[in-house]
Amino acid sequence: MPTLLSAFLYFDLSFMVWVLLGPLGVAIAADFGLSPAQKGFMVAVPVLAGALLRLVAGIMVDHIGPKKTGIIGQLIVMSGLGLAWLFGVHDYNQVLALGCVLGVAGASFAVALPLASRWYPPEYQGLALGIAGAGNSGTALAALFAPTLAKHFGWGNVIGLAVLPLAVAFIVYVIFARDAPNRPAAKTLTEYMCVLKVPDAWWLMALYAVTFGGFVGLASSLTIYFNAEYGLPAVTAGFFTAACVFAGSFARPVGGGLADRYGGVKTLSVVYFLAAVALAVASFHAGSAVAALVVIMLAMIALGAGNGAVFQLAPQRFGKEIGVVTGLVGMTGGIGGFYLASSLGWAKQATGSYQLGLMAFAALSLLALAGLTGVKGRWRKTWSSLAGPATAPLRL
Repeated sequence: MPTLLSAFLYFDLSFMVWVLLGPLGVAIAADFGLSPAQKGFMVAVPVLAGALLRLVAGIMVDHIGPKKTGIIGQLIVMSGLGLAWLFGVHDYNQVLALGCVLGVAGASFAVALPLASRWYPPEYQGLALGIAGAGNSGTALAALFAPTLAKHFGWGNVIGLAVLPLAVAFIVYVIFARDAPNRPAAKTLTEYMCVLKVPDAWWLMALYAVTFGGFVGLASSLTIYFNAEYGLPAVTAGFFTAACVFAGSFARPVGGGLADRYGGVKTLSVVYFLAAVALAVASFHAGSAVAALVVIMLAMIALGAGNGAVFQLAPQRFGKEIGVVTGLVGMTGGIGGFYLASSLGWAKQATGSYQLGLMAFAALSLLALAGLTGVKGRWRKTWSSLAGPATAPLRL
């Protein structure tokens, strides 16, 4: 339990800074005169950097252990934020460079989940990983506090203030987090990448690209979306974003728990359908910001539950390779978020509306549902033998 809670706190505050440019985006855009496409790309860069670094972190987890990997990542992020605050961020290119540093915080996903997962048997994987993964609620903390702090102290100082809670999480992590004793032996890079020869790994990557991609893409973009689409002040837009992100974050352990009980495939099937409907409805300009909030919150709840369900499935199929699989699956989830965040900015600039970007992601949700429907029969026939001996029956 101390390791699980330490993993949650580390993940939570890392995600807080990972998406920091989104809640600060209105203020940054005003200072540098950014176009809608530039704003979309600005919030998408940390998501993409975090996605790519998750693979690196996943390999490090299996090679040197999750605790050491997490310590290294946290030191890099705190140092980067401290230097950015000390010397200042003076133009758009420097904002993008800061976004790359924030991507290291996004890679915490590939550390926190294996750190927690290895302590729990198969029958509790969905719930345990749901609790650890609920650390993505940190994106709500950024939306809740960053715009208000930026209003009073300036957005540059918010970058420095973010180091303080990170330091607290770092101390807790160093003291209480422990690597599980059943850590698999380190492998060569070639052996790690062998998992890419397994079609099931690609399926899990694609499924998570939609659920987590939708979640983090929206979490990064909603403050700018509510400001541009409904004219809300940055602080109010941040509160709306926080409500959506909290709803999606705390749906993650619920999704994991439902997947433990009813099966990950059944849970995901419902999730993709609900997400597609909600995103399609959200693409049409609602009559009020409150109506838009309700619809987007429903989409975030569905996507958050889907995140938990995917990671109920992953350890059942890839228990021995969970570190690198977490990195790969997390990487594609971040790539999905990069696509959504950048496409929303592009759609707004090209058409004057976010509708095209939201509709395209709704279509991807339906495509994921179709793919899952086609593969679930084979999974149920083959996974029991492929996953090896387990203390409880597989729940697909």
